[in-house]
Amino acid sequence: MLFQTIANVFRIKELRNKILFTLAMLAVYRIGFWIPLPGVNQEQLIKFFEMQAAEGSAAGRLASYVAIFSGGSFGQSTIFGLGIMPYITAAIIFQLLGSALPALKKLKDEGASGQQKIQEWTRYVTVGLCIVQAAGWLTYITSSGLVYQQWAQNPLWWVMAITALTAGTVFMMWLGEQIDRFGIGNGVSLIIMAGILTGMPGAVMWVINNFEPGDQTKMGWMGLLLLLGGFILVIAGSVLITVAQRRIPIQQAKHTRGRKSVGGQRSYLPLRVNHGGVMPIIFASSLMVFPSVVFGGLNDQVQSSGATGWWPNTTQWLNDAFSMGQFPYVLLFIVMVYFFSYFWITVQFNPEEMSKQLRDSGSFVPGLRPGPRTAEYLETVMERITYVGAAFLSIIAVMPMVVNTELNIDFQVTQFLGGTGLLIVVSVALDFLQRVEAALLMRNYAGFLGGEGEKQSR
Repeated sequence: MLFQTIANVFRIKELRNKILFTLAMLAVYRIGFWIPLPGVNQEQLIKFFEMQAAEGSAAGRLASYVAIFSGGSFGQSTIFGLGIMPYITAAIIFQLLGSALPALKKLKDEGASGQQKIQEWTRYVTVGLCIVQAAGWLTYITSSGLVYQQWAQNPLWWVMAITALTAGTVFMMWLGEQIDRFGIGNGVSLIIMAGILTGMPGAVMWVINNFEPGDQTKMGWMGLLLLLGGFILVIAGSVLITVAQRRIPIQQAKHTRGRKSVGGQRSYLPLRVNHGGVMPIIFASSLMVFPSVVFGGLNDQVQSSGATGWWPNTTQWLNDAFSMGQFPYVLLFIVMVYFFSYFWITVQFNPEEMSKQLRDSGSFVPGLRPGPRTAEYLETVMERITYVGAAFLSIIAVMPMVVNTELNIDFQVTQFLGGTGLLIVVSVALDFLQRVEAALLMRNYAGFLGGEGEKQSR
């Protein structure tokens, strides 16, 4: 059945061309990922960040965060080193401002022309963020002695390096837009997913190299089975929470037109349990980088200065407490996930507007009067299901940290047991399958998700 469905995909010329174009653009992204930035000592850079990651330093944490979320990597300074994160940040900024500023909200309501204008401003802000981040990144690696001396003091090299990093991010943004236009769609998310999945071969190799049933210091059969079982359960749970809905029954009012009675159908209003998707974890992870980086850098500075007394002990405790996987870090992370889950539905979900649309279309929730009472009910339901969704997001977010800390399994492996990376992969993969499914069902082909149909002549 699966092979027949895959064969059906490639029988449809339009769908086949879209998928092949998407794969070609992702291949271009992976090629650009390995083009080094001139003037940077790549060997020393890789060794430096491997050492930083092993020590759990502030720079290592920041590099790991960027590698997971952006599709780029600070651990190897290439033209795509900044990744797509500046573009995502700019898009999030305008999305939040669109709910707070009346001018942006009015522009968004204008339709395609307004969206095009906002998209244009997003690109400009992306370029500005790239310049700032590139300058900060180059300053850091230059001060760490990772840039060849003949280039470090050359202003032309700085202009070239900042331009190259900015152009790399802009090119990735263009690749995402081309996938949206000519490919299967959701281009930026596909680029991030491709960057995450490239770490899976390394995770598999770590498991193979550390699997030794007779050695107590290595992973045995029980550990391997627990790891595989946990991976399957987390994937299943992520799929479930991504597609889970709370369906509110909707009754359409009956209307009499001439001698006919129209309307009266029953339907439902789907409210997603995980309405915010991965955004709460992205926001929480973004902010949680700061205490770990700040306290880590502060502790390194205080310890290197040779100070004595309560201050070095305090900085050491803060550095240890806010290291990834420690209890204060995990607790604060969970609080941030809950906060941003409710914050996101406050920004994106408007029960008053939804109630007004139901009333204007002649529909209502059975047992509730249209208007404020319906809006209050929708808000209450959304608050309750968001609590459940945030709880699941918290479990997904902290599981890699806990497994990494308590079971001493490499974080490269544990990140596939949860976290933002896994949710991004699951949500993007489901969206990809749904797009292919829709294209197949339009032509009466059986799809991936169990749709039935018979091939018709095209």
